[in-house]
Amino acid sequence: MATIGFTLTFWAWDLIAPIASWYGDRLELSSFEQSLLVAVPVLVGSLGRIPAGALTDRYGAKLMFPLVSALTIVPVLLLIVVKDSYGLMLAVGFLLGLGGTTFAIGIPLVNSWFPPAKRGLALGVFGMGMGGVALSGYFTPRIAKHGENLPFIVVAIALAVYAVLAAFLITDRPDRPVPTASLGTRLRSAARLRVTWELSALYAIGFGGIVAFGVYLPTYLKTWYELDPTDAGTKAAGFALVTVVFRPIGGWLSDRIHPALVTAVALGVVALLAIVQAFDPPLYPGGTTALLIMAAGLGTASGSVFALVSQVTPQAKVGSVTGIVGAMGGLGGFLPPLVMGAIYSAKGSYSIGFMLLSDLALAGCVYAYGRMRGIRPTEETPSPAPTDLTSSRP
Repeated sequence: MATIGFTLTFWAWDLIAPIASWYGDRLELSSFEQSLLVAVPVLVGSLGRIPAGALTDRYGAKLMFPLVSALTIVPVLLLIVVKDSYGLMLAVGFLLGLGGTTFAIGIPLVNSWFPPAKRGLALGVFGMGMGGVALSGYFTPRIAKHGENLPFIVVAIALAVYAVLAAFLITDRPDRPVPTASLGTRLRSAARLRVTWELSALYAIGFGGIVAFGVYLPTYLKTWYELDPTDAGTKAAGFALVTVVFRPIGGWLSDRIHPALVTAVALGVVALLAIVQAFDPPLYPGGTTALLIMAAGLGTASGSVFALVSQVTPQAKVGSVTGIVGAMGGLGGFLPPLVMGAIYSAKGSYSIGFMLLSDLALAGCVYAYGRMRGIRPTEETPSPAPTDLTSSRP
């Protein structure tokens, strides 16, 4: 249920990006204005994860998941009303960011139900919900061909059905620790952990790269390789699908190898292929191969970073830490579309943007290998005492 909810709300969160070029033509937007339109929901959804995670620690996912899913219906339907005004589109895009906060709701829910040795894979499976971006990239432009308002109606109905089902089917772990401190106190406590910010930086590169490609790849393919919007959306969906498949692989590998090592290798691969793409290879086969391997590396890194979060974070603080780390990951996806749009407007090329991605990925690779390998679960918090839900041993 958590994965399904994450998928649907991520689809809603990414509704604008696959048809951004349509809005660009309709409203006569510049490349930067179009980039800002797709980036605003990313920004709000990212920052919103901080209170969403802390509230989930306090009130549980059984309340938060259906509530946030239901509230997301409002901006989805408002997109129908404001489609002819750029200013109002930005305002509704701000509200649409609510759909991106469910990541910080699902992580503490899933984390609480699995023993430490299995959390990497479990969180990776939950992370497959980011496939909502792939669903949006593939289906949104195709559904729009049958009616420009139809994608928003379909997603709104799906969210309504899910909100009802989630209210009945999601169950918080009965013995989960419920913090009694205020929201501000808990966020300050999570922010004082050094590992929170180290993981935030790594996640900003890994997941931020996924989000950035998810929202900007259709525009990049349409602008640089001159694909039509539907074809560009389809290929962007393929990129997102690869990230979805490799996220649980990253978690699974992290259950067997130190997640910092998995992260370092994955980001090293991304750095290398970003350099390849910076030289503007033909789409077939060079560009397609480079983009898909980068997708695999980013997906793997996203899974391994959160496997590390689950290992070194006290159970009662998982939501708060997840909120901060998830927010930084989303913010990592906010800036690249703006940077890519600005660079293309100024230079008529995307090469500088890909070289910047390579530099960031290489920095993350070096830091993960050099510093994060030394972190062990016992350094941040003792392993939780076995219970009947986490161990069969007496």
